[in-house]
Amino acid sequence: MQLDFSFYNWALIHDFVLKGLGFSLMLTAIATIGGILLGTVLALMRLSGRKWLDVPATIYVNGMRSIPLVMVILWVFLLAPLLVGRPIGAELSAIVTFVAFEAAYFSEIMRAGIQAIPRGQVFAGQALGMTYGQNMRFIVLPQAFRNMLPVLLTQTIILFQDTSLVYAIGAYDMLKGFEIAGKNFGRPMEAYLAAAAFYFIICYALSWAVKRLHRKIAIIR
Repeated sequence: MQLDFSFYNWALIHDFVLKGLGFSLMLTAIATIGGILLGTVLALMRLSGRKWLDVPATIYVNGMRSIPLVMVILWVFLLAPLLVGRPIGAELSAIVTFVAFEAAYFSEIMRAGIQAIPRGQVFAGQALGMTYGQNMRFIVLPQAFRNMLPVLLTQTIILFQDTSLVYAIGAYDMLKGFEIAGKNFGRPMEAYLAAAAFYFIICYALSWAVKRLHRKIAIIR
């Protein structure tokens, strides 16, 4: 089968891809911010030393990390309407799923970052009369975020790749845009090759930027 290079034109990008790319980027941004916030809370719960906080957080994190993402996407999409009494749509289902799922991974990153902070700094804060919350807010978390930034961004790149799984519930992401274009013009091979190239270019560029950031942070240290 010979490739039809006339398929690759601005109309393909404008009419089919940009809308899906916008949703993919929005989903990535919301899931990253929400996942980091919820993941930080889960990490603090696991490090609190209180079983009533540690046990539920541990069950949540280990449970989410043991289930395929596409299965969680389907669960939320199919079960959420039963809980709220009405359909919530593929896009909202995807957002809820990704925030809840990625929080488990960001939690482990943040927990490692918090534990990497020398205990002497925590003791110094306590000696100054800081509470546990103040210690975390002013001493531990700022350093943990800075140290873990390259890892957090790497997880974000993986998250962007995973957004392609929302095809399972019919959400219009970047891959869906290419798929629809391929069906409309009868060129599925060209469409999937273009989708692969787009994902590669975006993820490679982001990985290169993360490597540069990692080197700068290493120099600062």
